[in-house]
Amino acid sequence: MTEEYTSSTHPPLPPTTEDNQFSWLRLLRSRRVGSVTFHRLIAEYGSAQNALDALPKMARDAGVDGYKICPAPVIDAEIKAAKVVKARLLCLGDVDYPSQLSSLKDAPPLLWALGDPKILQTPIVALVGARNASSLGIRMARALAHELGDQGYTVVSGLARGIDTAAHLASLNSGTIAVMAGGVDVIYPTENTNLGKDIAQQGLLLSEQPMGLKPQARHFPSRNRIISGLASAVVVVEAAAKSGSLITARDALDQGREVLAVPGHPFDARASGCNMLIRDGAQLVRNAEDVIAALPARPRRVQQQLQLDDLPTQPQRRSLRETAALHQEILSRLGPSPTAEDLLIRDLAAPAQQVSSALTELELEDEIIRQPGGMLSRGRRQ
Repeated sequence: MTEEYTSSTHPPLPPTTEDNQFSWLRLLRSRRVGSVTFHRLIAEYGSAQNALDALPKMARDAGVDGYKICPAPVIDAEIKAAKVVKARLLCLGDVDYPSQLSSLKDAPPLLWALGDPKILQTPIVALVGARNASSLGIRMARALAHELGDQGYTVVSGLARGIDTAAHLASLNSGTIAVMAGGVDVIYPTENTNLGKDIAQQGLLLSEQPMGLKPQARHFPSRNRIISGLASAVVVVEAAAKSGSLITARDALDQGREVLAVPGHPFDARASGCNMLIRDGAQLVRNAEDVIAALPARPRRVQQQLQLDDLPTQPQRRSLRETAALHQEILSRLGPSPTAEDLLIRDLAAPAQQVSSALTELELEDEIIRQPGGMLSRGRRQ
C-alpha cells in the first residue's frame, strides 16, 4: 500500500541550535513554501538547510526562473523583532510545542508565542462566532467561557470582535489563548489592544505569521485551522451561513475534533450557521455541561519520542523524461474542482515520495494550488 507522508508518520527532529532555527524560518518564509510543502521538503531532504540548497534548482527544473529563497536579513529582522517583544519561537517537535497540533498534516512548523506556552499543554476548547454578535450571543459566550474556565479548560479563540472578544474576556483569569492572523506583535482589531496585552500577560498570544505582519483576508483561514487544531472541541456560538466560524467548524471536522453549536432563532441570520451545523449533526449546546459531556477524557501530555530511525530516506532521483511524464500524468488528473491528494497518489500507483516531490515542483511552478483539507486543483498556468 502506498504510504503518504504526514507529520505524524515522520515528525521532523526539532532544531536544536539557533542556526537550525534560522534555517527552518528561512525555508518557511521562502516564496511558495507553506506548511505542507515545508513538511514535504524536510521529508525529502532531511533538513531545512538541505531543502534550502535544493529549492532554486527544483524551481528551475519546474520552469520557474529567478527563484530566490528568503534573504537572510529578512530572518535576522524577524528574530530581532521577536526579541524586542520577548516572543518565543516554538518549533514542531519541541517539548513546549502544542501536542494537539503536532498530529496534523499541515501542522505549523513554527509558532511565535507571546506569554506562557505551558498553557498549550492544558485541555483546550475553542469558542468562535460572529463579529456582529447579538447581546444574547455575547452573554452566552461569556457564560460558556467562564464556566469552562472554572472546570479547568483553557479557551482558545481568534481575538476578533464579538464572540471572540467576549470569550477571551470571560476566560482571562482562568486561561485563554488568542491565535493571531498577523504577527503576535500586531494586535487586530486595534480596539482589542489592551485585551491583547492582558492576554500576553495572563495567557498566550500565538501566530505562525512573521513578526510585524498586519493580517490580510487570506491569513484568516490558516489562523482558523490552528484554533480548531489546538482544541478538543469547537463551539460555535453565533455564525451566519457563510462565515469564518463555519470554516473553523469544517477544519475541526477534518481534524477529527468535536463540533458543537448554540441554537438560535430561525429568523436571525446570525444563528443560521449554527442551526445548519446542528441540522447536519453538530451537538446542541445549552451550557458548559453540554460541552464537557461531549469532550473526550482530558488529554494527558504525551512526550513524543523521536527516533533516528524515523528520519525519512532520500527518494530515488528521476530522469528529466520521467519527471516530465509524472508531471503530465498529475496535471491530466486535476482540474478546477479540488481533488484529494491521497486519492491522486493512489490513482497514480507511483511511490508516494516521488509524487510528493513532483507536487512540490508543480506547486513552485504555480501549476497546482493546494486547497484546505488536503485538496489539490489546477493552478493559474493552464
